[in-house]
Amino acid sequence: MTSLEYDVVVIGAGPVGENVADRVVRGGLTAAIVERELVGGECSYWACMPTKALLRSASALRAARQVPGAREAVTGNLDAAAVLGRRDSFASHWRDDGQVSWLESAGIALHRGQGRIASARVVEVAGVDGVTTRLTARRAVVVATGSSALLPDIPGLRAAAPWSSREAASAGSVPRRLAIIGGGVVATEMATAFAALGSSVEVLARDGVLPSAEPFAGELVTESLREAGVAVRLGAEAVSVDRDDRGIVHIATVDGERVEADEVLVAIGRTPNTQDIGLDRVGLVPGAWLAVDDTLRVVGGGGWLYAAGDVNRRVLLTHQGKYQARAVGDAIVARSKGEKVEDGRWGRHAATADERAVPQVVFSDPEIASVGLTAAAAETAGLRVRVVDYDLATVAGASLQADGYKGHARMVVDEDRKVIVGFTLAGPDVAELIHAATIAIVGEVPLDRLWHAVPAYPTVSEVWLRLLETYGR
Repeated sequence: MTSLEYDVVVIGAGPVGENVADRVVRGGLTAAIVERELVGGECSYWACMPTKALLRSASALRAARQVPGAREAVTGNLDAAAVLGRRDSFASHWRDDGQVSWLESAGIALHRGQGRIASARVVEVAGVDGVTTRLTARRAVVVATGSSALLPDIPGLRAAAPWSSREAASAGSVPRRLAIIGGGVVATEMATAFAALGSSVEVLARDGVLPSAEPFAGELVTESLREAGVAVRLGAEAVSVDRDDRGIVHIATVDGERVEADEVLVAIGRTPNTQDIGLDRVGLVPGAWLAVDDTLRVVGGGGWLYAAGDVNRRVLLTHQGKYQARAVGDAIVARSKGEKVEDGRWGRHAATADERAVPQVVFSDPEIASVGLTAAAAETAGLRVRVVDYDLATVAGASLQADGYKGHARMVVDEDRKVIVGFTLAGPDVAELIHAATIAIVGEVPLDRLWHAVPAYPTVSEVWLRLLETYGR
């Protein structure tokens, strides 16, 4: 067995693990990263990048068809093969050479194989060549193994070889009929993408469409999906699944109805990738989410074990995991040098934004962009809030953006502090507008000061002025 020492050992080479390792190396420490699959992780090959590539072509086509002059220039429909080909390029054809090259340039050692914690600060890597390497971390071990799609215990489901988000994102062809179990972000985006590519799509949304978002967001997306020919069945719950000898999937619902499809995508949630990383060796529970403090140090982990990204369940979003990675990397460096750890609210080493300033975009039609708390969540948190709504379609910039523009904006105000704590936009191309709201929430900018942030005219951003006018001075 080969034995090596580094200051920090990171298990998982997705975007989160890469950022942790880069941060500690920039801080003067040495780092090794362990990966059993592709360097770059879920986001690079089966999530963020390939799925948005699947969605972008249809979005561009819709935008052209909503503007006279451009509409007349559109003479055909989507070329599905070309869309899939572009998706393949964004997934680097499922090769990680570029990512491996970046690790080398950053001075980060890569060990391929299954990493398992053997004891305090020790990780053993079972390599694909059968050789085991022991890595000892002088300072810290960071778990950044992410999450996988959750499969519910529906009779017959596993035997039916369902798609998860991975299979949907990397599909080599477009199924004639696609059934989707779930109504959240993945379900909504993949329904949008495959309907545009020509599939007949049926969504079984037991808990509704985008149930965690503001209600108007789910309503607008449901309406749009139905206009695109998607059968959205609100409240429908699958109770059994079967794939027959011809390859056809049969889904029975709790109300006695049956759905037939060529493929079924299950998108109901995620489960942590902690089943086989040696947690039991250090008194933790395999397969469980890892509880952490605000500097991402694992509770009960002896002070040397950290967890960043999906695996700690704080926020299951790539950009938020990378934010955590920057915080944890800097915290490890500070502790190794005996420097003060700034772990107070909004401190350098605290992932405070995870609590109330998380931005998210659902790349559906219309796009849903949000940050902070929904009105319901704010009230549950005990805040005295006022909700301000505005029809986004009545803003001058929106009418220029597209004929028949449909959208909505909501601002949630903490009345005691007179600051925004939540913001949601629904409409075409609103993704690029959300960062202004993120800055307002993180900076806790008083509404009186926001009156002096004058939006350019005519842009969709003028909705900020309209919301403030609706709120009143």
